[in-house]
Amino acid sequence: MSDRILKVNAYTTLDLLDGRAEGHGFEEDALAVLNVTADRKNPDAVKLQLELDNTDLDAVPAHADEIELTPEQARTVAAALEERAETVEDANDD
Repeated sequence: MSDRILKVNAYTTLDLLDGRAEGHGFEEDALAVLNVTADRKNPDAVKLQLELDNTDLDAVPAHADEIELTPEQARTVAAALEERAETVEDANDD
Protein backbone atom coordinates (compact mmCIF):
# COMPACT_ATOMS: atom_id res chain seq x y z
CA MET A 1 0.00 0.00 0.00
CA SER A 2 1.47 3.28 -0.99
CA ASP A 3 0.71 6.55 0.76
CA ARG A 4 -0.15 4.79 4.03
CA ILE A 5 -1.40 6.69 7.02
CA LEU A 6 -0.82 3.88 9.54
CA LYS A 7 2.74 2.77 10.18
CA VAL A 8 3.04 -0.80 8.94
CA ASN A 9 5.98 -2.80 10.24
CA ALA A 10 6.87 -6.12 11.84
CA TYR A 11 4.70 -5.23 14.85
CA THR A 12 1.53 -4.53 12.85
CA THR A 13 -1.17 -6.99 13.92
CA LEU A 14 -2.44 -7.98 10.44
CA ASP A 15 -1.57 -6.59 7.04
CA LEU A 16 -2.65 -7.39 3.50
CA LEU A 17 -6.18 -8.40 4.45
CA ASP A 18 -9.14 -8.38 2.09
CA GLY A 19 -11.12 -5.24 2.94
CA ARG A 20 -14.26 -3.56 1.68
CA ALA A 21 -15.53 0.01 1.75
CA GLU A 22 -19.30 0.17 1.52
CA GLY A 23 -21.55 3.19 1.44
CA HIS A 24 -24.66 4.63 -0.17
CA GLY A 25 -24.26 3.88 -3.86
CA PHE A 26 -20.81 2.26 -3.77
CA GLU A 27 -18.96 -0.84 -2.70
CA GLU A 28 -15.23 -1.24 -3.31
CA ASP A 29 -12.74 -3.96 -2.40
CA ALA A 30 -9.16 -3.15 -1.40
CA LEU A 31 -6.23 -4.54 0.55
CA ALA A 32 -6.36 -3.56 4.21
CA VAL A 33 -4.24 -3.27 7.35
CA LEU A 34 -5.67 -3.98 10.81
CA ASN A 35 -3.72 -3.05 13.91
CA VAL A 36 -4.33 -3.39 17.63
CA THR A 37 -2.15 -1.17 19.79
CA ALA A 38 -1.91 0.96 22.92
CA ASP A 39 0.30 3.86 23.86
CA ARG A 40 3.69 2.69 25.14
CA LYS A 41 3.74 5.05 28.10
CA ASN A 42 0.72 5.36 30.38
CA PRO A 43 -1.78 3.63 28.06
CA ASP A 44 -5.38 4.49 28.83
CA ALA A 45 -7.11 2.66 25.94
CA VAL A 46 -6.68 -0.12 23.42
CA LYS A 47 -6.67 1.26 19.87
CA LEU A 48 -8.15 -0.68 16.96
CA GLN A 49 -6.99 0.78 13.65
CA LEU A 50 -8.09 -0.03 10.09
CA GLU A 51 -6.83 1.34 6.81
CA LEU A 52 -7.82 0.35 3.28
CA ASP A 53 -5.36 0.78 0.42
CA ASN A 54 -6.44 4.07 -1.12
CA THR A 55 -4.88 3.19 -4.49
CA ASP A 56 -7.67 0.61 -4.90
CA LEU A 57 -10.49 3.01 -3.95
CA ASP A 58 -12.27 5.61 -6.06
CA ALA A 59 -15.14 6.63 -3.77
CA VAL A 60 -13.21 7.04 -0.50
CA PRO A 61 -10.29 9.41 0.09
CA ALA A 62 -7.14 8.17 1.82
CA HIS A 63 -7.84 7.78 5.53
CA ALA A 64 -7.50 5.42 8.49
CA ASP A 65 -10.21 4.66 11.02
CA GLU A 66 -9.44 4.23 14.71
CA ILE A 67 -11.54 3.42 17.73
CA GLU A 68 -10.46 3.44 21.36
CA LEU A 69 -11.63 0.65 23.63
CA THR A 70 -11.50 0.28 27.38
CA PRO A 71 -9.86 -2.94 28.56
CA GLU A 72 -13.34 -4.38 29.22
CA GLN A 73 -14.53 -3.44 25.72
CA ALA A 74 -11.38 -4.94 24.18
CA ARG A 75 -12.03 -8.20 26.04
CA THR A 76 -15.65 -8.21 24.84
CA VAL A 77 -14.47 -7.81 21.22
CA ALA A 78 -11.83 -10.52 21.73
CA ALA A 79 -14.44 -12.92 23.12
CA ALA A 80 -16.80 -12.21 20.21
CA LEU A 81 -13.97 -12.84 17.72
CA GLU A 82 -13.17 -16.16 19.43
CA GLU A 83 -16.83 -17.22 19.28
CA ARG A 84 -17.16 -16.32 15.58
CA ALA A 85 -13.86 -18.04 14.77
CA GLU A 86 -15.19 -21.24 16.37
CA THR A 87 -18.44 -20.93 14.42
CA VAL A 88 -16.54 -20.63 11.13
CA GLU A 89 -14.16 -23.45 12.01
CA ASP A 90 -17.06 -25.72 12.98
CA ALA A 91 -18.88 -24.94 9.72
CA ASN A 92 -15.74 -25.74 7.71
CA ASP A 93 -15.21 -29.04 9.55
CA ASP A 94 -18.55 -30.39 8.29
